[in-house]
Amino acid sequence: MAQLVAHLLCKQGVRGSSPRASTIGKGPGRRKRQPGPFALSPGSVTGGSGTGTPPPAHYCWSVNFFLAALGVLGVASSGPLIAATLGATSVSALAIAFWRNAIGAAVMAGPVLVRQPRQFGRVTASEFRWSLAAAVALALHFACFITSLQLTSVAAATALVCLQSGWIAVFQLFRGVRHSWQVLAGLGLAFGGVVAITGFDMGSSPQALAGDLLAVAGGVLAGVYTLAGGKARQTMGTGVYTTLCYGMCAAVVAVLALASGQPLAGFEATGWLGIAAITVCAQLVGHTAFNHLLATMSPLLVSMIILLEIPGAALLAAAFLGETLPAGTYAGLGMILVGLAVVVMGQRRSRAVRRSAARLAELGTD
Repeated sequence: MAQLVAHLLCKQGVRGSSPRASTIGKGPGRRKRQPGPFALSPGSVTGGSGTGTPPPAHYCWSVNFFLAALGVLGVASSGPLIAATLGATSVSALAIAFWRNAIGAAVMAGPVLVRQPRQFGRVTASEFRWSLAAAVALALHFACFITSLQLTSVAAATALVCLQSGWIAVFQLFRGVRHSWQVLAGLGLAFGGVVAITGFDMGSSPQALAGDLLAVAGGVLAGVYTLAGGKARQTMGTGVYTTLCYGMCAAVVAVLALASGQPLAGFEATGWLGIAAITVCAQLVGHTAFNHLLATMSPLLVSMIILLEIPGAALLAAAFLGETLPAGTYAGLGMILVGLAVVVMGQRRSRAVRRSAARLAELGTD
C-alpha cells in the first residue's frame, strides 16, 4: 500500500529526472550533493532493483514526509479508536486483537501466494519456533494493551506500552550488550516517567493503576515479540513472517477468548466498523508506511518518528474523546518521550545494536 502511494506520487518525477547524482560546483573539485533524511532510494520507486531512474529530490522529500505523517497518524489513532470502540459498542478486547491480526495475516499472505507460494513450504523448524514465540508474545501484548485502555487513559496506556524500545535495551543489558551512558540516562528518564504516571494514578484510582500495570506488561511483551521476531527475520522474508506470525497470533487470541468467554463475533454494525477502522489505520496503513520508510530512510530516523505516536495519541484522545489528564501525568508522558529518544540516539553508538536496527525497527505492534 505504501509502495503504491510512493510510486504514484513520484511517477512524474521519475520521468523527468536524470540518472546522474547532482553535484555542487564545477570542475575537478566539485562534490556530490548528499541526499536529505527524507530522500527516497532508487529501488523504492522501481520495485527494489535500483536500476530505474531516481526522482528529483523535492519529490523524494515530499513522498517520504507524506508517508511519515501517514504512519504517525495511523499508529497514533490505534489507542483512541480502540477506546472508542470498546466504550460505544459490544466489541470485546480480544475480538479487536483477533480480527486485526486475522485480517492482517490474510492481507499479507495475498502477495506471497501470488508471487512465491512455495516460500511457506521452505520455513524451517527454527524459523517456525521463533515465529511462534513472537506470535504468543504479540497475542499477550494485545490482550494487556487493549484491556488497559478500558481501565486507564489512552495517553497513559500508549506511552507506557511504547516503552518497547526501552525494554529491548534492558534485555540487551542482561545479554551482555554494553550501552553508552546516553542509553542508560535515557532509560532512567523514561522509567522515571513511568513512576510519575503510575504514581499519579495510584493516588487517583486503583483501576487506573491496574490499567497502567497492564500497559507496562504490554510494553515488556512487545519487546519480547520484537526480539523473537528479529531472530526469525534473519532468514525469513517480511511477507512470509508477518503472515505466519499474525496468523498464529490470531489463533492464540482465539484460544484466550474461548477460555475467558469473550465473543469474537455477533457485534452490531458500528462495532464491525470500529474493528475495520482499527485494522486499516493502525495495522495496514501505519505499520506498512513505516516498513516502507525503512527502505528509504535510516532506521534511526524512522525509530525517532515512531515515537511521535505518544503525543499523537494524547492529542487525538483529547480532541475526539475529551480526555483530560493531571499536569503530572503529562509530565510523565514527556519524560518517557524524551527518554526513549535519548535511548534511540544513544544506541547509534553500539555496533551490535546498529547491525540489528533495521531488522528490529520494521516490527510494529500497536
